[in-house]
Amino acid sequence: METRRLGRLGHQSSVLIYDAAALGDVPQDVADRSIQQALDGGINHFDVAADYGDAELRLGPRMADIRDRIFLATKTGRREQEPAWSEINRSLERLQTDHVDLLQLHAIGDLDELDAATGTGGALEAAVRAHEAGLVGAVGITGHGHAAPSTHLEALRRYPFATVLTPLNPVLWRDEAYRADYEALVEEVRRQDVGLMTIKAVSRRNWPDGTDHTHATWYEPYDTQDRITAAVSWVLAHEEVTGIPTAGDVRLLGMLLQAEQDRIPPSEAEQRLARDDQYASPFVAMPF
Repeated sequence: METRRLGRLGHQSSVLIYDAAALGDVPQDVADRSIQQALDGGINHFDVAADYGDAELRLGPRMADIRDRIFLATKTGRREQEPAWSEINRSLERLQTDHVDLLQLHAIGDLDELDAATGTGGALEAAVRAHEAGLVGAVGITGHGHAAPSTHLEALRRYPFATVLTPLNPVLWRDEAYRADYEALVEEVRRQDVGLMTIKAVSRRNWPDGTDHTHATWYEPYDTQDRITAAVSWVLAHEEVTGIPTAGDVRLLGMLLQAEQDRIPPSEAEQRLARDDQYASPFVAMPF
């Protein structure tokens, strides 16, 4: 597994980040097998969130064995200081650890959310307090939606976040306005030496109305090896990207691990994905 430096934090993170959202609604034995599959595949960076169902509870029992082997990140989706502070501490209890390496302000995808989280009495104050208390090693920010890159650029003007998690895939890149916002974010990320991670690499589209959801993800993911390999290859060809979370379904992890090993040139990857006339942004109709 390739590793890349996570910005000024200096951690050599695996380019695949374990997305523990996949553990939100699975029994412990399934979670244990998936966690071990990730470790065996070379993943050393695990990402979870308080909002991911029981995911923190599924990770917690493994902490005694793996805590010193992984970079551990979680997230708070609360916007006010005291609820965020309580959630951070609850996450530590659920994860059975006394600290996480990264605490991220979760789902900050537009300026209203950013204003709420970074204003007086906002969640950022709780994150800074937790950092000063040694409960979290660093503070980052994440977000979904077409406005996420521009929102995260503004976030970096307000506070020196150590990491950013923002969307990127070929179908989003084709949108000139989105691409311009993303490139402006990359310029600032490089200037501040921020760790840039990207999400939705293997998203295909929103679930069509009336169709069964065959995976645990809120979007319809690619679920064949050729398309997953293409999607992973394309994103990881962007050298500014330090890593991408795996999909939020344990059944897709093996194909993502294989894709990282069998990467193809980005031009070929884009050609493969261009053959899918249903390929679309997952942010057209988000369910939250």
